[in-house]
Amino acid sequence: MLFGDVRRAGLCVWAVLVWPALVGFSAGPVGVAVASGRVPAGVAVASGRVPVGVGAGPVPSGGWRAPVGGPLRVVRPFDAPDLPYGAGHRGVDLVAAPGAAVVAAGSGVVLFAGPVGGRGVVSVTHPDGRRTTYGPVRPTVRAGQHVAVGEPVGRLEPGHPGCPVPACLHWGLIGPSGYLDPLTLLSPGRVRLYPVTT
Repeated sequence: MLFGDVRRAGLCVWAVLVWPALVGFSAGPVGVAVASGRVPAGVAVASGRVPVGVGAGPVPSGGWRAPVGGPLRVVRPFDAPDLPYGAGHRGVDLVAAPGAAVVAAGSGVVLFAGPVGGRGVVSVTHPDGRRTTYGPVRPTVRAGQHVAVGEPVGRLEPGHPGCPVPACLHWGLIGPSGYLDPLTLLSPGRVRLYPVTT
């Protein structure tokens, strides 16, 4: 009896603390509009247009790359939750073909590779302390394995909830202060300085 209670308590801790970090759990609505304006140039956001350049080719100067090849098409953008367990979307959903290779966005060490809630998930810890997650995937790596940027970590599986096409990759990013928009890894952003007027 005591063992069952301990086991249930452990599952509750897993569900509350670990599950959201691995898969980017979201209770928010599908089709959230991009309000941050932080989407890199050349990325389509649920528009259907096919951009060029982002996600394909060599690793950009920042040492990060998109986890799927070809032009990126975002069907659900990042939506930071207002509260730690509040509604939001803790990552981005990217369109890709079922079975497509999913690669490490940056070099690091595989923290987890396996099923979570019936779906395959890979989580990679990077040298700067941030962690990226990828799902649903059929992992091709194991926990503790070192991966280089662009190295395959799994194959995309269909069935991501809310995906309007046969397959979407949920790509998440978490840092010491919480969830972050993973698209910011691909673009340093634009700094604009405005003159001070009196």
